[in-house]
Amino acid sequence: RKQVNVVKRANAAGPRARLDLRGKRYEEAMKELDEFIDQALLNNMAQVDIIHGIGTGVIREGVTKYLRRNKHVKSFGYAPQNAGGSGATIVIFK
Repeated sequence: RKQVNVVKRANAAGPRARLDLRGKRYEEAMKELDEFIDQALLNNMAQVDIIHGIGTGVIREGVTKYLRRNKHVKSFGYAPQNAGGSGATIVIFK
């Protein structure tokens, strides 16, 4: 049986989800990212946060490539300095 992660709504005002990929292996992180984005789209979320940390930048790069290819992504960019800076990416959906 396949385990499905349910994206919990952070608050009623504006649902927002966060995926933490820190410490994950690249393949595992990309698979989780794909499933997470699918769930977010199914839940009609407007925005999500992806925490990839700074580290070697490999996962951050993978996240960027993935988001560039995803047709549902309107825009994305690093979080403000007080919310993780370049260790986190904020994604806005169309």
